[in-house]
Amino acid sequence: MKKNMENLSAGIARTMKNTPDEWTKGIQISINEYAKNSESKILLFNSSGEIILHSELDSKTSGLADFKADKRFLSQYGQDPTCVYTDMNGLYATNVMTIGQHFTGNGPKYLVVAIESQTSKNGYTSNIMEIFIISAVIVLVISTVIIYFTTIRMVAPIKEMAAAAKKIGRGDFDIQLPEYSESEFNDLASAFNEMAASLKSYDTMRNSFIANVSHELRTPMTSIGGFVDGMLDKTIPPEEQEHYLKIISSEVHRLTRLVRSMLNLAKIEAGELKPNFTSFSVLDPIVDTLVTFEKRLEEKQIEIRGLDTDKIYRLWADNDLIHQVIYNLLENAIKFVDKGGYISFHFEEVGYLTVIYIRNSGEGLSQEELSLVFDRFYKTDKSRGMDATGVGLGLNIVRSIIKLHGGKIQVRSVLGEYTEFMFSLPNKDIS
Repeated sequence: MKKNMENLSAGIARTMKNTPDEWTKGIQISINEYAKNSESKILLFNSSGEIILHSELDSKTSGLADFKADKRFLSQYGQDPTCVYTDMNGLYATNVMTIGQHFTGNGPKYLVVAIESQTSKNGYTSNIMEIFIISAVIVLVISTVIIYFTTIRMVAPIKEMAAAAKKIGRGDFDIQLPEYSESEFNDLASAFNEMAASLKSYDTMRNSFIANVSHELRTPMTSIGGFVDGMLDKTIPPEEQEHYLKIISSEVHRLTRLVRSMLNLAKIEAGELKPNFTSFSVLDPIVDTLVTFEKRLEEKQIEIRGLDTDKIYRLWADNDLIHQVIYNLLENAIKFVDKGGYISFHFEEVGYLTVIYIRNSGEGLSQEELSLVFDRFYKTDKSRGMDATGVGLGLNIVRSIIKLHGGKIQVRSVLGEYTEFMFSLPNKDIS
């Protein structure tokens, strides 16, 4: 607006070079046009403060007829466009914004003042407010739409996971959440899928465990019940009862072993079984167990190798629990060793661990069987028609006890040659 004021004052000064009648008409046209374009009032003062031209058509109704600027009013403006807020010496009830500039036109000095129209100001303010309100409404609508769809997009995976969690709660573990674009949801979905897979595996193992326990309990109980009923109803003659009583006794012992093994497993998994660590020679539980199986070793003509070592290999473990480990491993080896075969022992010290190898000659195990030998109730003799006195928990207990001591156990086999168990146990206190 200041630039326009400079152009207006310069134009008026040029027009004043003409005759008074000509420049009066020319300036009146200029100020009327400027006033119209800028929606303001234009006043042209002489050096005495009198209004010589203005843009108002009727000076009487506009209050300009008797207006005369005093020196104080004139002194507020300078040679460059100057913005002044003033009530025009009482012409207006409140201050209005004016822009004025002193200039020289054909000799005398003049002052041109532009008074901003209140209507124009209100209109400008109204336009600004209207633009602001419209912009705010548009931004609000767009933001609402964006937030709505973003919220739906963010909530959708959560709802999907909630639905999946409800299915898992009902026992349906066949859940597979998809991949999501957001890394956080994708990580959560992966963890959820792993949890569902673990629960499914656990549920399968639980069902299998219950089924196997039921089977293992039902078989000897059926035999016992059948033989007892046969004796009571005289189906089994008295002279044969001793034979069947021996079978009943064998089945009772089998039930006892099963219950004892299950109790041991439950104690180990519940953390109730605490090892009583002592130092002893690894040969002690091996020799004691071999004496227990002496009759069976002789019957199968089994050769024992590797116990004639001069070095003493010690263990830092629970003597009773290690006896159970050796007993189960030797019982398993004697069961599957070929007649006239061998059972060999080998020992190594690796740091704070003693590694024990127990190998038996015989048919060996397939790769599929190797991956299952430590599972509960898995018995390789099912498919072989061999000694079926076991309950399928021995090797599982062995692994649990060795793990309880901080050791590891592995098995390897060559079909038609041998099967070998390797396990490690601490040889000193490292706590």
